[in-house]
Amino acid sequence: MLVFRWIVLLLLVAGILCFAMYIGTGDVRWRGRGLVIVKWTVLAGLAFFAVLILERLAIMI
Repeated sequence: MLVFRWIVLLLLVAGILCFAMYIGTGDVRWRGRGLVIVKWTVLAGLAFFAVLILERLAIMI
């Protein structure tokens, strides 16, 4: 569980840094990288919550 939390946190920080670089430089490549990182952050977050739900279901059964 701790690994998932760190992965999501680091992806969020990386996405924020990419968008900050886009704002600072105006280079469109940074925006694209930021969007890709945000996409993977959402997927990692969904995986995290899926694991939580599956753990709860396993306890109930």
